[in-house]
Amino acid sequence: MSCPRELLEAGDGQMEAGLNFSFPLRRNGEIYGDIFTVYLGAQPAVVLCGYDTLKEALIGQADDFGGRAILPVFKKLTRGQGVVFANGEHWMHHRKLTLTLLRQFGMGKRNLEEHVMTEARHLAEFFENKKGVPFDPMIRIAAAVSNVTCTMLFGDRFDTEDESFQRQVGIAIETFAYWGTQEFQLYNAFPNIVKRLPGAHVKMFENAEKLHAFLREQVENHAATRQTDCPRDFVDSFLNKLDEEAKYPTTHFTLDSLVNTLFNLFVAGTVSAAVTIHWALRLMLKYPEIQEKVQKEIDDVLGAHRCPSMEDRLHLPYTDAVLHEIQRYANLLPTSLPHSAVNEIKFKGYTIPKGAPVIEFLQTALQDKNYWDEPEKFNPNRFLDKEGKFKKNEANIPFSAGKRVCLGESVAKMEIFLIFITLFQKFSFNVPAGESNRVELIGGGIRILKPYNICVEARNL
Repeated sequence: MSCPRELLEAGDGQMEAGLNFSFPLRRNGEIYGDIFTVYLGAQPAVVLCGYDTLKEALIGQADDFGGRAILPVFKKLTRGQGVVFANGEHWMHHRKLTLTLLRQFGMGKRNLEEHVMTEARHLAEFFENKKGVPFDPMIRIAAAVSNVTCTMLFGDRFDTEDESFQRQVGIAIETFAYWGTQEFQLYNAFPNIVKRLPGAHVKMFENAEKLHAFLREQVENHAATRQTDCPRDFVDSFLNKLDEEAKYPTTHFTLDSLVNTLFNLFVAGTVSAAVTIHWALRLMLKYPEIQEKVQKEIDDVLGAHRCPSMEDRLHLPYTDAVLHEIQRYANLLPTSLPHSAVNEIKFKGYTIPKGAPVIEFLQTALQDKNYWDEPEKFNPNRFLDKEGKFKKNEANIPFSAGKRVCLGESVAKMEIFLIFITLFQKFSFNVPAGESNRVELIGGGIRILKPYNICVEARNL
């Protein structure tokens, strides 16, 4: 590999960075440029930095960079099956079927917006009952978001008061958080050693098995009650596909691949929007003047009682700008999920071997100074033109780009928009007396906030 060699071993520099793997990557990018090599144990991986480089790789050479590096943690979680941690024909067949079924059962349709608003109203009712009492909103936000995914997958929503459902939602959040830890990096670098040691990975894998069991139970319930000529949801239709494929001994579609696909969709469909909304509330606490400006625009366009719809986005440019800036600033997954080289790649003067892991350093696009002024600051005005109209910035790619772009990007954006507007139409949010107003992260390579409390005040309009 003709990339720079003398760089980073897994673990180097991480303690000084507060267990933040992106810190040494950024440091090396400043030294070596937009393409360099790191070592995850003995495994070399190529890091791509900056929006222009990422765009050229993920879009300009999408086929070459479209593989997924199946790290040991991901292999154990989903056995290389499903739509996120899979490759080759298995991935292509499952991605095609998954997209078809998600669109059939809601994604991109008006009725999905109705499902999101149902969850937004339930969440608002919960917040209404918490007026004047400090509370941590995370699990209820995540349950609301997860239920939107569940309506597509299972044909129904769960009671957000249900403790079993809350446990599964909590597992999804904890699994995502584990991916940002130093131990996650060490497990992937030295799996045969770390798997024999005590640590957070033990609980994470145990919880993942509990979530798999929950999903298998949903599949078994569907198998016992479905009518093949009238599929109710994603699971019914996937089971029909299994029936069709049963005659082919080399089929990629199995009961295990269904459960692992559901695992991918449940975790991704819970985490992305929920953690972003959690960030949104925190930043509105931090910047009350922005909260007030958002509420004024909502009042002017919707009034006190009309429910929001996606069509309102054009008429809420400041709020839209705030939400885009939240996603850019939150930067949930700075290094994204690792890709791999499908073929030997000639790229910008370097040769990248077939199968080499490729880390798309999304943070360097979201903070690329060629595209953003003062990117370290939270500033929604960067998404507004001189006339106050919303303007896009092509470097804002929090969901990645190319063939491995997040499948649920459109759903997540809808959830973030409608739930955010519903909450700030009805409530004002404040920091509880005596508590800190600092924005603090749990640490690590994934940007999840430390738990925090809010106080809710009904808006009397």
